[in-house]
Amino acid sequence: MFFNKSYRIVHLSKYYPPNPGGIETHVQTLAQSQAAFGAEVHVVCVNGFDEKGQPSIRTKTVYEKDENVRVTRLGRIFSLARFDICPQLPSTLFKLVQQPNTLVHLHTPNPTMLTALAMLPMRVPLVITHHSDIIKQRILKYALRPFEYLVYSQANRILTTSSQYLTGSKFLRTYKNKVSDLPLGLDCSSYMNPSPEAMAYSRSLKEQHGEILWLGVGRLVYYKAFHVAIAALKKVPGKLIMIGVGPLEEQLKNQAKELGVEDRIVWLGRVSQNELVGAYHAVTSLWFPSNVRSEGFGLVQVEAMASGCPVINANIPCSGVSWVSRNNIEGLTVPINHSDALAREAKRLLCEPGLRQRLATASRKRAEYFNDKAMAERSFQIYEQAVSKESDYILIPERANL
Repeated sequence: MFFNKSYRIVHLSKYYPPNPGGIETHVQTLAQSQAAFGAEVHVVCVNGFDEKGQPSIRTKTVYEKDENVRVTRLGRIFSLARFDICPQLPSTLFKLVQQPNTLVHLHTPNPTMLTALAMLPMRVPLVITHHSDIIKQRILKYALRPFEYLVYSQANRILTTSSQYLTGSKFLRTYKNKVSDLPLGLDCSSYMNPSPEAMAYSRSLKEQHGEILWLGVGRLVYYKAFHVAIAALKKVPGKLIMIGVGPLEEQLKNQAKELGVEDRIVWLGRVSQNELVGAYHAVTSLWFPSNVRSEGFGLVQVEAMASGCPVINANIPCSGVSWVSRNNIEGLTVPINHSDALAREAKRLLCEPGLRQRLATASRKRAEYFNDKAMAERSFQIYEQAVSKESDYILIPERANL
């Protein structure tokens, strides 16, 4: 399916790479894949970096091109409780939606863009990807609820990253008649066919830290449950490689010290793409112990699977995590907050003949399902369905066989 340049897609994302995060990576992949099919794609997000490329609260607006995607990084003057104050957001958004043949794709949770969209004085075709409910931030959740009801009521389609997520979301069940699922996709080529630099880094990790390595990837925040991984490390051999930064870093390091495993954890922080790929190829398994529905999918699981790195994840009720990497098919699944079970399954990978290789082979095959091109094609189909119900808007795609 091919969409001509008159079909304008505006993604509203909280941030955009190089800001780390699963939603950020998804928005970039979807936008680039849609643009590759010929659609005109624009991303509006908050600029999280100063002029030197360092994380900063006060930033300026920057206009960029990311391959064929136009990116507007809005400057902010303040940030409080995950709400960014961006003076240019209302005028930027209004200017974009005034142009003909425009469809807005909002990615939530995203308080800044959500409230701006709620106050927009005109309606446009709207699709929302609901990546997760707001779980822990109760004050934020209830403060946003009126804006959510307004915007979600106006949406043409609401997407989840897996069909499992709807069953556990009381909020989404209000809109169940317009909910579809769009699993996240990824360009898996760099993971399946790593560069020489990535493989050199993989070898260096093993030479420096030994053959038995485990991996944790993600922001150091509460729902990632890396405290469970650190507790499990006490019960298994080898070292744990940690990639990511976040507010719980000091707390997790203190836990490791208390448990006597601080010398068996390698804190890498932020890494390059080649280093990330190399890490996946160096380790025995990705440990993914996330424990609440703030984790709706877990895109890093797909990265690991494409690398032939089996995942040990946790069985979060009504989340898509254990559907992405399925128990005893591509990976291993344990109960949430169960370090003993995580350690036990890790030992199985070391001791059970043929298990890791079987899971690695199945993981690579499963990763092909989460294909960026298939995701883009599916998104176009959803857009067509959404717009066909809006007689006030005329978005006419051109069709061609691929």
